[in-house]
Amino acid sequence: MYLLGYDIGSSSVKASLVDAQSGACVATSFAPKSEAPIMALKPGWAEQNPEDWWSYLKQATSDIMAASKANPKDIAAIGISYQMHGLVCVDKNKKVLRPAIIWCDSRAVPYGNKALQELGKSQCLTHLLNGPGNFTASKLAWVKENEPALFEKIDHIMLPGDYIAMRLTDVISTTISGLSEGMFWDFQNNQPAKFLLDYYGIPESMIPEIKPTFSEQGRVTEKAAKELGLVAGIPVTYRGGDQPNNALSLNVFEPGEIAATAGTSGVVYGVNGEMSYDPKSRVNTFAHVNHTKDQTRLGILLCINGTGILNAWTKRNIVPEGLSYNDMNILASQAPIGAAGVSVLPFGNGAERVLENKEVGCSFHGINFNIHNRSHLLRAAQEGIVFSFMYGIEIMEEMGMSINKIHAGNANMFLSPLFRDTLAGVSGATIELYDTDGSIGAAKGAGMGVGMYKDHNEAFASLQKIKVIEPKAADMHAYEDAYNLWKSRI
Repeated sequence: MYLLGYDIGSSSVKASLVDAQSGACVATSFAPKSEAPIMALKPGWAEQNPEDWWSYLKQATSDIMAASKANPKDIAAIGISYQMHGLVCVDKNKKVLRPAIIWCDSRAVPYGNKALQELGKSQCLTHLLNGPGNFTASKLAWVKENEPALFEKIDHIMLPGDYIAMRLTDVISTTISGLSEGMFWDFQNNQPAKFLLDYYGIPESMIPEIKPTFSEQGRVTEKAAKELGLVAGIPVTYRGGDQPNNALSLNVFEPGEIAATAGTSGVVYGVNGEMSYDPKSRVNTFAHVNHTKDQTRLGILLCINGTGILNAWTKRNIVPEGLSYNDMNILASQAPIGAAGVSVLPFGNGAERVLENKEVGCSFHGINFNIHNRSHLLRAAQEGIVFSFMYGIEIMEEMGMSINKIHAGNANMFLSPLFRDTLAGVSGATIELYDTDGSIGAAKGAGMGVGMYKDHNEAFASLQKIKVIEPKAADMHAYEDAYNLWKSRI
């Protein structure tokens, strides 16, 4: 038997077919092969056509079915991961009314800020665990004010993953995790956030039926099956936003566990078992994939804009031409821990939420022309990225989390031994590196939802652990000193 996973991103749609018994990925593909277009009719806007996601999904599905030569009748379940915070509006005939307003669209910022001010920070943070911000509810408020005729035609609103599930099954539904990422969920009352809906003038009837994250959420229709080259009746049994799903893909389910990524930007996503929030809204809090009314599992999301982009900048501008990233890492490791007093603030890619939306830029501190060389600058840059992660981890700890283990994919910045050792040394956490991705995780989530696995540990028993990095006690004091110096320079 097989499990089919989809990852609906803003740059591509990826599909993976997983052997349910062995956990091995037997085929994977993505579409389009060049980056998917994002429409920006005005500065700060970002929209995509949901029909394009479906077209990409069809192509990726065709690719993996051809490559695997699997019988579609042997697919036991489908899981969906998707780009978070998007808004899809459909009418009573399930027709899309406008392009989706996606996660990186900033037009709704003033609406969220005004709602926070008028409703009160205490009301929003205690019930939503976040400010309304630039999330899906605020984007819908923008539509209501600026496109009133269209707003009147809306029957249901959906997140991108809800839309794909609808196309597969003809059922409109969502999850608590999804509603929480859109600021539609009231954690205090365990129901849709009526106070925010009323404030924005959004009818509660627009909220789809709520289904458990791991459950049968509909079955593939004859029409969808024909378009995809599958068979009708396959159940859709899992869906999750991309960051919660990335954590799931790395088997991060329990309090104190963290999933981290460090590509162009960096994300630290930690699971908290207590209902809490950051009073300064420096991190976001959403319902994790295994959160229920009876079990608190919250995902604390920290995003740092200037991670891999800083590393790439240093390679282009500091490293001699012709050296690889591995060569650069070796050069950086020639400097001591703390880079002999050089610190880099890696915030040169826009305003940082972790710094309360301040735009402080990237800066190098403490350079002594008689002491420091290229290796010190390179090490300080990587340490600065790690220290920004640690700055966010400390916020998580203030919220009641106890950090003991960090799971990450074996990619991007985590390919650097210096980066990994610094993160383990400054956090005191064990780092485990795995070979996985979002579409594979979604497939295994589907296996959990259909009852193929008894729990997440069985579902991810085959997850390939590539490396374990333990903090070195002898170095931890040096890392702590370097981190404290870095913090003093923010």
